[in-house]
Amino acid sequence: MSDTLSPLEARRRSAVDATLADVRQILGGQPPSRDTLKVIIARLEQLAADKALFSRADFPPPAVSAGVEASTRYRLNPADGDAGLALYLNSINPGKTTLPHDHTTWAVIVAVEGQEVNRIYRRTDDRSQPGRGQLELVRELTVQPGTPTGFLGEDIHSIYVTGTEPTLHFHLYGRPLETLSGRVGYQADGTIVNYNATQFHPSKDVA
Repeated sequence: MSDTLSPLEARRRSAVDATLADVRQILGGQPPSRDTLKVIIARLEQLAADKALFSRADFPPPAVSAGVEASTRYRLNPADGDAGLALYLNSINPGKTTLPHDHTTWAVIVAVEGQEVNRIYRRTDDRSQPGRGQLELVRELTVQPGTPTGFLGEDIHSIYVTGTEPTLHFHLYGRPLETLSGRVGYQADGTIVNYNATQFHPSKDVA
């Protein structure tokens, strides 16, 4: 561990590393089932409970200018690079929305603070038209402290940040988002777009 870390940063690094080590053990080198995701979520909720490690002062959202809602995604394990798990802390301003999209890897979302409405969809077309897809809304879930969620790689969801305060939400993925070049988003008219190419912005690494 680097001597340049403050005591708080060192404690946070240790807690993140311990959490990810436990998640790797839970996975056992195998793709997760939905039941496995529940176990991973429970472990990530333990990390979220130590709120002193993840304050809005240390993980601020971007300034809102000209009425544009935005988000900042902090990579909490940058030293792991492109191999394996990627843990992010998302700080998102109210009003932020995303296109419905998949991930092509599993994901879990656990809240430290704030509310994020997740809309979960099912694809209903026969996939006969390249570049086109139709979705049906299956359900909605508001992710907030005590109400997490998880997805497998083929699941499709969108988010909408509600309430009056920015979120601080953990997003844990089987692989770094930066490497997921094949994931897709669905526009309202049914057009399918490459999500990373059209919607993605870089994360900020955290020591």
